[in-house]
Amino acid sequence: MGSGRLYAAVAVGGFRRYATYRAATLAGVFTNTVFGVILAYTYIALWDERPHLGGYDQSQALTYVWLAQALLTTMCVMGTGFEDELIERIRTGDIAIDLYRPADLQLWWLAQDMGRALFQLLGRGLIPLAFGAWLFDLTLPASPLTWLAFLGAVALGILVSYSFRFLVALTAFWLLDGAGIIQMAWLAGVFCSGMVLPLNVFPGLLGEIVRALPWAALIQAPTDILLGEADPLGTFAFQAGWAVALLAAGRLLQAVATRRVVVQGG
Repeated sequence: MGSGRLYAAVAVGGFRRYATYRAATLAGVFTNTVFGVILAYTYIALWDERPHLGGYDQSQALTYVWLAQALLTTMCVMGTGFEDELIERIRTGDIAIDLYRPADLQLWWLAQDMGRALFQLLGRGLIPLAFGAWLFDLTLPASPLTWLAFLGAVALGILVSYSFRFLVALTAFWLLDGAGIIQMAWLAGVFCSGMVLPLNVFPGLLGEIVRALPWAALIQAPTDILLGEADPLGTFAFQAGWAVALLAAGRLLQAVATRRVVVQGG
């Protein structure tokens, strides 16, 4: 089997794996929808007091809420992706088997995570978004090109999310327990991705900093494209730049970890 077909099969396996958890998916859809309703009415109250906060009108702000709910698990903002499993394999020593396989570790987990993300977008993202569009007045574009640009930004956001979480997981080679760094990454993701509030709302220097961090590529960047508030090419460049930088860092850390495993095994 060629390498391309191998990783395609891994991606399909990742999709099927998450598709088997039907009860968990239904519970997740319910949770995202309820949380979306709570946030929507909170935003309504906030935008009634501060119209055009962050450069959005109220309809755009409500659209932001439901897009964030659609992308929450797709982007793994709060974890529960492959990183827990990879950390456990490092802790138990099973990672040595993975490193000796005729497949690249980084690409293997990337393919699996892409399959997971596609299922989460379809399985847990579309229904809450459709419910939000039915219940509230959302600003959704009619142009197919805008939707295609949005999906391109979503794909790049997934790549940035994976690249960062792969780095987090590899720190388990040097840490006794990866739980602490996962919690720190989770907190940073919640605060800096725009999951709770759009990053455009953050004032002054703080706003400039959070909009320049990789987490801005996860929710804020795709949403602004769909709302017509960002240039797609500039957004793609921002996301791709972070993806390349984080993937390169992951490749370097993987090489160092592999050398460590080989030395210890020898």
